[in-house]
Amino acid sequence: MIDRVAGQQTSCAVLLAAGSASRFGHTRGQSVHKLLADLRGRPVYLWALDAVVAAGFAHVIVVTGAVQLDVPASAREVHNERFAEGQATSLQSGVQAATELGAEAIVVGLADQPFVPTEAWRAVAASPADIAVATYGGQRANPVLLRRTIWSLLPTEGDAGARSLIALRPELVSEVSCTGSPADIDTMEDLRRWNSSTNSP
Repeated sequence: MIDRVAGQQTSCAVLLAAGSASRFGHTRGQSVHKLLADLRGRPVYLWALDAVVAAGFAHVIVVTGAVQLDVPASAREVHNERFAEGQATSLQSGVQAATELGAEAIVVGLADQPFVPTEAWRAVAASPADIAVATYGGQRANPVLLRRTIWSLLPTEGDAGARSLIALRPELVSEVSCTGSPADIDTMEDLRRWNSSTNSP
């Protein structure tokens, strides 16, 4: 279990799954939220959720909004009523829930990134930095570790999430090289590409 990392500080995972998925479009004449779309036999969000649950965090928080998800008993669902206002509100929902749980750090990822493996969540959680960012082939992506000491610096509005803080305070940031892929599912074309047997992240 990753219930103690970096100086006995309790850490929990936050999976952001609240967005409206406006770029995803339609299939078969019906509106389908991308997180519920079928990716190789399972809904997109379950790939990400299964990976984070398997990482062994003491707590897993799933922030929902635009669509209802089947969240297992091993995770805690937090509904963000303000999801349409941008990702920052979902991140703040996760921070509030983590505060209530007594967490000293959160590790944040996105539910539309199905190829981020369990090992990436664990590697980022183990960093002693105030902010730790996963890298894939040298490119920064998710998940991101944020310690309680910097939660008050996170944006409360807009769609940047933690990106703006990372840009403003580079001295707080450490990179963690990870395996896997941060490829996300934003469009129907993304889904078709990753469902193809000839493509793999």
